[in-house]
Amino acid sequence: MKRNLLIWLILGDLITLFLLTVVGFASHQELDTAGWRLLTTFLPLCAAWALSAPQIGLYHPAVITSPSQIWKSIWGMLLAGPLAALLRGVWLNRPILPVFALVLTASGMLGMLLWRLLFWWFIASRIRDG
Repeated sequence: MKRNLLIWLILGDLITLFLLTVVGFASHQELDTAGWRLLTTFLPLCAAWALSAPQIGLYHPAVITSPSQIWKSIWGMLLAGPLAALLRGVWLNRPILPVFALVLTASGMLGMLLWRLLFWWFIASRIRDG
């Protein structure tokens, strides 16, 4: 059963990162013309999250099912946000804007915290309680 939880959690993490990317483009009124450019933010964000989240233990069974551990997602995004901005800048061969890194990190922290709360509320708590 824990494997299914992990699959749902990872899927939700990816959806959250995608929504974060979409909202970012929409906030600049670029969503209509973004197309494949969404990937220039989404893929570095996924790579950075994949590097940081497991290091903090965000996919450990005890963390997944414990509401007191949800705050760890904030630390995961605190590492992933600046790393994603760096990866994106290197990929596009463009300057890494500190404001972009800051906004990406802060909005990502909020997004992941909300997703992890929803995950625990709707999925993990019900499986844990039987």
